[in-house]
Amino acid sequence: MLLRCLLPVVLAAAACLDFAAPAAACPGCGPPSGQTLTTEVSQADFILYGTLDNAKPDPKEPGSSKGSTDMVIDAVVKGHALVKDKKVFTIPRYVPPDQKPSKYMVFFNVVNGDVDPYRGVIVGTDSKLPEYVKGALAVKGKDAVSRLRYFFDYLESPEIEISSDAYNEFAVAEYKEVAELAPKLPTDTLLKWLRDPSTRASRFGLYGLLLGHAPKDRPALAGEVRKLLDAPDGKFSSGLDGLLMGYLLLDPKAGYEYLMKLVADPSKEFLVKHSGLKTLRFFWEYRPDVLTRKQILDGMTALVTHADLADMPIDDLRKWKAWEMTGEVLKYADKETHNTLPINNRAILKFALAASWADPKNAAATAHVEKVRKDNPERVKLMEELLKDDMKLTPQPPEPPKK
Repeated sequence: MLLRCLLPVVLAAAACLDFAAPAAACPGCGPPSGQTLTTEVSQADFILYGTLDNAKPDPKEPGSSKGSTDMVIDAVVKGHALVKDKKVFTIPRYVPPDQKPSKYMVFFNVVNGDVDPYRGVIVGTDSKLPEYVKGALAVKGKDAVSRLRYFFDYLESPEIEISSDAYNEFAVAEYKEVAELAPKLPTDTLLKWLRDPSTRASRFGLYGLLLGHAPKDRPALAGEVRKLLDAPDGKFSSGLDGLLMGYLLLDPKAGYEYLMKLVADPSKEFLVKHSGLKTLRFFWEYRPDVLTRKQILDGMTALVTHADLADMPIDDLRKWKAWEMTGEVLKYADKETHNTLPINNRAILKFALAASWADPKNAAATAHVEKVRKDNPERVKLMEELLKDDMKLTPQPPEPPKK
């Protein structure tokens, strides 16, 4: 199945409205691929599903999109007065016929009385997409758990438009919503999906995280997740963060031991270590009830040893205001493995600046800043300006000496 705009003109107009996709809200999920259908349906004035027929180009402008095309309506996905009780609706555009029979779901807007068919989805003749969209509209006003439970049943739909949209609904959900739903989900279904070789790798993180909230049989489920993590084919690398989160939630002791071995191993590839970093971020930001502050900082200490991603945990430590890590961070300022990479030097300097602003008595941080300032004052000035915006911090003057 193929998703496309009905008209080149519409596609060109859409390109002018290129909005950045929002960052993923659900830990363990990848970023959403565009808007959810529920959002798009809300923006459309009406939506029809059916067959295109009787396409007539404008004889005055051959080769253009001007003309008309009839749509034989199978279902009104979202109604409007213009299509009430109609069996056929004439689209004010010429849409060349397909070589094989197809069904379309067309999104319309009405602007100053003019009908604009701004998006069309070509689907199979037996597509469940109209039924899915109607169901999505029915749960739109319900609580988040009811909504997500509806989309869960479509995560592995054979229709890519449906399964992708269902995944997007989870990707934009807040963690507290996912965590509230997860204990109510069938663990056998989640395990089946994780074991299935045809499951898309992008889904493993979400399924692992959901499984981690299971209310019972937790030791057995932890063992199953461990088997998946230890699988020799390494097929879970793209969803490793979610599986690690799930494993730690099910068995904090064994999961933490596994995580620490992973983040300390210099032979692991960047994406694997980065998954460990995202896992530590998750427990810091969302589940401080599972890992202690010391456990998380010990994991970050291990990650800083890897020059290829040291800037990331150092930046996290700065944002977390973990100033007790000053000595650990600054020791890499003089390590050749790290200081030959500008991105690491920048992260270390920003940490030292923020630490010295937050605590003027932090002698090590202040000394590092002054050392860099002596060699490159413009660089320090630039970092100070960036930090003021980034952390909303301002330099604090040192306390006057006590008499």
